[in-house]
Amino acid sequence: MTPLLAAFAVQAYSTADFIVAWAVDTTAAVAVFLHANRRGSKHATAWGIGVFLALIVFLPAYVIHGRLLRRRKHG
Repeated sequence: MTPLLAAFAVQAYSTADFIVAWAVDTTAAVAVFLHANRRGSKHATAWGIGVFLALIVFLPAYVIHGRLLRRRKHG
């Protein structure tokens, strides 16, 4: 198998691995929802769902979005 194909090989993850990953993802999603809701975001639910479904995309996007908003307010 070539190294490129090996990078995409399906690996068998245990149930414990799945539960830990799910718990981390859920915790991050709830934390983002609560933070966005506390800050008065009209889209707190969308941010939370986005983080839950695609953590690697929406968590950095939320952090960047928050920093840009803070910079505009304190500008």
